[in-house]
Amino acid sequence: MSDKEAFTEHDWRRLLTSLGENPERPGLVETPARVAKAWKHWTSGYNQDPVEVLKAFEDGAEEYNELIVVRGIPVYSHCEHHLAPFFGKATVGYLPNGKIVGLSKLTRLVDIFSKRLQVQERMTMQIANALMEVLEPKAVGVVVKCRHMCMESRGIRAIGEETITSTLLGELQPNLALRTEFLALARD
Repeated sequence: MSDKEAFTEHDWRRLLTSLGENPERPGLVETPARVAKAWKHWTSGYNQDPVEVLKAFEDGAEEYNELIVVRGIPVYSHCEHHLAPFFGKATVGYLPNGKIVGLSKLTRLVDIFSKRLQVQERMTMQIANALMEVLEPKAVGVVVKCRHMCMESRGIRAIGEETITSTLLGELQPNLALRTEFLALARD
């Protein structure tokens, strides 16, 4: 969200009042400002372009033809259905086709898409599609494993359940050996 569209402190004060709270009591006086700042951070992915993050380079990749995988990438997002947090880890990998990207850029790519209101399934595809579009690799694989507070703290109250989503593109779809290798590398 841009600054113009972001919720203001006044909006958060109104929310507290609608919940039956007194936004002027000592413990809540600074809460609207803190919450406005937090949501600006939690939704900062809308203001970031994945293409700019994934600046590819060819130096060192000309002859590399094995999977490049980064595991354990932190995911912190909010579901678009309840605005409840979901969190976990992502694994992102690709089989280069003459170009590579700095390893930290894969973490930044996950961060961009997780800092938007999301559903995990779409986020997984967005990460994979962005990498495929910019790098034009032979294959891309993304596995995301998260716990969803909308399931744990309300409704079914399924404490500790994890949702796992994956997107496999390019040669990872038809090539069973490559798919098996990637999924083995993605496992904890």
